[in-house]
Amino acid sequence: MEKNDKKTALSVKNLIKYFYDPQTFQVIKGVSFDVEKGEFLSIVGKSGSGKSTLLYVLSTMDTDYEGSLAINGKQLTGANQNQLAAFRNEHIGFVFQFHYLLPEFTALQNVMLPAMKLGKLSPGEVEQKAYDSLKLLDLPDQAMKKTSKLSGGQQQRVAIARALINSPSIIMGDEPTGNLDSKNSQAVQEIFHNLTREFGQTIICVTHDPDFAENTDRTIEMADGLILS
Repeated sequence: MEKNDKKTALSVKNLIKYFYDPQTFQVIKGVSFDVEKGEFLSIVGKSGSGKSTLLYVLSTMDTDYEGSLAINGKQLTGANQNQLAAFRNEHIGFVFQFHYLLPEFTALQNVMLPAMKLGKLSPGEVEQKAYDSLKLLDLPDQAMKKTSKLSGGQQQRVAIARALINSPSIIMGDEPTGNLDSKNSQAVQEIFHNLTREFGQTIICVTHDPDFAENTDRTIEMADGLILS
């Protein structure tokens, strides 16, 4: 990965989102902000504040909203599902609270999957890139192990390696340390910091963990569908 110049990685303007079931409820109320390339941003707030809904809109998985969303200057509002799926695979890496690894596959095979789907590299090049991602996460010795045989902390690092495989514009995390003990949570925070400092990786994470949020470059606090700070 090459270090990026300081430019806008993501821009959201006047985002409005409603839920309609069981009754109409406005969950996001005109939110606007930019995220710089190479920035490590956390989004915090109590349950029901709208933070997870916001992340799903930012990730392009939820398209039922008003307002506009652009990533790397590309306007994504109004794009169709096939276009968005292709964009996500190439430009967005995901790290969830639960790692969603395939237990019958090795760590290396799990990391390779998004790049095999993207189809821009040969299988040999994908394998090398996956191994390099595992090496970056200090897991090269676990590459040929089935992920079901790895510890929770190792599994989450494999999930981060998988998120990195296509050199995404942005990594989006939904409670990425929510299922980890304090030692592994700290390790994931350090990995994310290293990715932003050393490689200019942009990272946006929703978190309940105040220690995690405190150690990011910037924190957006949400309440009742609005940004407080």
